[in-house]
Amino acid sequence: MHSIIHSVFALFLLSLLLCQPAHAGEKTGTAGQAIVLAAFGTTVPDALPGILNIRDRIQRAYPQTPVKIAFTSDIIRRIWQKRRGDAAFIKENPAVPADVYTVQGPLATIANLQDAGYRTIIVQPGHLSAGEEYLDLASCIDALAGIRAIKARFNPFDKLALSRPAMGTAGEEHPYADDLTLIAKALAGDAKLAEAHGGTLLYMAHGNTYMASGSAYLEFAAIMNRMYPRVKTFIALVEGYPSLDDTLPLLAASGSKQLLLKPFMTVAGDHTLNDMAGAEPESWKSILEANGYKVTTVSQGLGEIDGFADLYLHHVRQTAKDHNITLR
Repeated sequence: MHSIIHSVFALFLLSLLLCQPAHAGEKTGTAGQAIVLAAFGTTVPDALPGILNIRDRIQRAYPQTPVKIAFTSDIIRRIWQKRRGDAAFIKENPAVPADVYTVQGPLATIANLQDAGYRTIIVQPGHLSAGEEYLDLASCIDALAGIRAIKARFNPFDKLALSRPAMGTAGEEHPYADDLTLIAKALAGDAKLAEAHGGTLLYMAHGNTYMASGSAYLEFAAIMNRMYPRVKTFIALVEGYPSLDDTLPLLAASGSKQLLLKPFMTVAGDHTLNDMAGAEPESWKSILEANGYKVTTVSQGLGEIDGFADLYLHHVRQTAKDHNITLR
């Protein structure tokens, strides 16, 4: 369920909250700075490293700047908040950090930081593409960044800047194709592993049924094929074009009968465990095997790969530079 808060009423209430310090005579917060890593989230404990590794690498790069995680999915946040009262679950999953159980959405996370005196905030999307989740997030950040008090010193933010998703955004300042190339370089290990398993790599990406999201994924696959010509790289989407059905004829035409199947997602969550690698007849692995392929699956989120996680750090650095923010 796509879950960034859309309603004007909610934004109005949040605006009131953020503007509370703007009354004459009140003491405003210190001009602190912070980073919010806003990811869709996951309910799978073993998939959390796909998000936490990104957070931790950004935090190590800027030890004096708090890096907070936020989940854009209402459903996922509610599940984790419910688990906070489940002592058995907590005992069974000791690696889950405490802040995951209290994770909030981007708007609440930003509001809490602002209330604590952080007036310069960079929001780094944990999303892969500039799809629905990212665009909803951008709409909210743009609205908050546009809040203006009568007296400038009472503006809730000095700077509130939105960075870009892993695969980039439209525009000439930071060409999206450059970001796709950086991703391909970061995934050299995938190409090497695929070569060892028959020379064909198939990624499962999420996509979106209501947006033309496939072109960037197909361009990424083309870059992989140019960069690693010994491996045939394909990508198919859970939602939208190209689907697995669209991709099966291309796989057949390639002549390969062995392939490496891997998620092109930040986390290896439910889609990976069930839709991709599950034992059910409708899983991608089962469908491919029924079509005569020998399939090796890798249940690893892209965020667990240090080189890929550092792409988000790269975006944070560029966003800070673009907005004259000095991170420490």
